[in-house]
Amino acid sequence: MRVLALGGAGAMGAVAVREAVRLPRVSRVVVADRDPAAAEAVARRWAGGRVPLRPLRVDVTDADALRAALADADVVLNTVGPYYRFGARVLTAAIETGTHYLDVCDDWEPTLRMLEADGAARAAGVRAVVGMGASPGVSNLLAARAARDLDAVHDLYTAWPVDVPHAGTEDEALLLTPDGRPGAAAVHWMEQISGTVAVIEDGSPARRPPLRPVTLALPGGRSGTAYTVGHPEPVTLHRALRPTGDAACLMVVTPGTLAYLDVLRRDIDAGRLTGHTAAADLARPSAARALRSWPRSAALRGPGTLPPFFAVATGIRDGRPRTVLARFADLADAAFPGDMAEATGVPLALGLAQVLDGTAAGPGVHPPETAFDPDRLLAELARRQGPGGAVAVEHAAPARAPSRLRPGGRRPGPRRRR
Repeated sequence: MRVLALGGAGAMGAVAVREAVRLPRVSRVVVADRDPAAAEAVARRWAGGRVPLRPLRVDVTDADALRAALADADVVLNTVGPYYRFGARVLTAAIETGTHYLDVCDDWEPTLRMLEADGAARAAGVRAVVGMGASPGVSNLLAARAARDLDAVHDLYTAWPVDVPHAGTEDEALLLTPDGRPGAAAVHWMEQISGTVAVIEDGSPARRPPLRPVTLALPGGRSGTAYTVGHPEPVTLHRALRPTGDAACLMVVTPGTLAYLDVLRRDIDAGRLTGHTAAADLARPSAARALRSWPRSAALRGPGTLPPFFAVATGIRDGRPRTVLARFADLADAAFPGDMAEATGVPLALGLAQVLDGTAAGPGVHPPETAFDPDRLLAELARRQGPGGAVAVEHAAPARAPSRLRPGGRRPGPRRRR
């Protein structure tokens, strides 16, 4: 099948291209990017194998060029962000051209908008999967795996690491582009730590300020505090697994970094920073904000012995309370999550493999947890990571309910208009 890699010259897109050319059902890959020289460089890097590659200049804001590129492909891998600007646009064009669609959207607002296109995708016979990266993506599959061991799900959390061991490196090279501008991932992060974000409370969607603490006691004697962040997992897992309690996406982060993020959050909400200027400040922290954050860090609880990347579900099994943890067995020996580009691009390609062989969910717009076989995709990911990449699932009777900061404790901040 013919694959169009939109944004294929970017870091995540280039990894997806590298993985896609290795799939047996791929007959051609077009590396499409608004930077033709970068697209040509990626195509040249992976040339010489069984699958031919071709560079193509495509700017997704050019509707005609986008439609023409999609019409010449069977499936598109869309790694063009930010998704609140481009996600629904590319998905709509893919449905109109009958092109199967996968992306790595990590913004909950466009995720909800794109899920509303389910009927149109079904009518067009298009399989579309929104958010198949690390988080969301692999995190959703870990949550589905944990929830499968319960008869009824109460609370459901996914978590990803920021600056704890085996989290990868959130350094200046990642946060800024080569020309010194804030990277799209960093700007997105600032959006998702400010204003209000989507969570599930008592089984219903809600919007609350981010960076709220959630203290967890997990199987294996692991415990610690993580902090809420805006992400698609709560809203899609709510639809698929129907937790009756709370659900949120969490950051596993040290108190010092969390305190600095909280200073940025306050300044964004007060209008002193934008998402772009906050992202630039994060890459090159200012002395004034560092001084403001220092006293806050002493009062914050840390991650303790929490795993860096996991999903945990609480609920009922055989009439008794049960906590189920799904995590990678030993991240000290595994590359995942590691480098952001690898952690995102590889799962995207593994999802593509299930779309190509017809084992993914049928036509419609799906989140990862309803689109893919979690066991197969997680096992394939583990094979790439080595011995530490295997998924461990652990059970325990819950010691206590998760500690949550309820809405009465803070006044929600405004949601920015885009």
